[in-house]
Amino acid sequence: MVCIDTLGLGPARVWVSRSDKELVGAFAVMANAMKIPASRVDVDGVGYSDEESFIPKKIPVIVIHSITQGTLRTLHTRDDNYRALKFDDYYASYRLLSAYLTFLDQNLDQNTKTP
Repeated sequence: MVCIDTLGLGPARVWVSRSDKELVGAFAVMANAMKIPASRVDVDGVGYSDEESFIPKKIPVIVIHSITQGTLRTLHTRDDNYRALKFDDYYASYRLLSAYLTFLDQNLDQNTKTP
């Protein structure tokens, strides 16, 4: 499960402590290959996202976002609108995620795919 939440406030980040290590590793390889900045920012204790229901079912998840300590205060306030977006970072995240999802689609074990 690839959870994409709150993109565009800066470069892509991964919530590593909530994410599957193999999915994180593949994401890092893709980011490095594309020379697109991506880093680890865990937001434990702040809340959860849509990955929550997948974890108890042992479904591998990766949570990709753009939250930092500096941008956290923007969420769910009147400043949480299109003016907060950094369009260059948003576009770079889009490119990275497009390549990452294509990579996963082409490399996942065919026995785990459902029709």
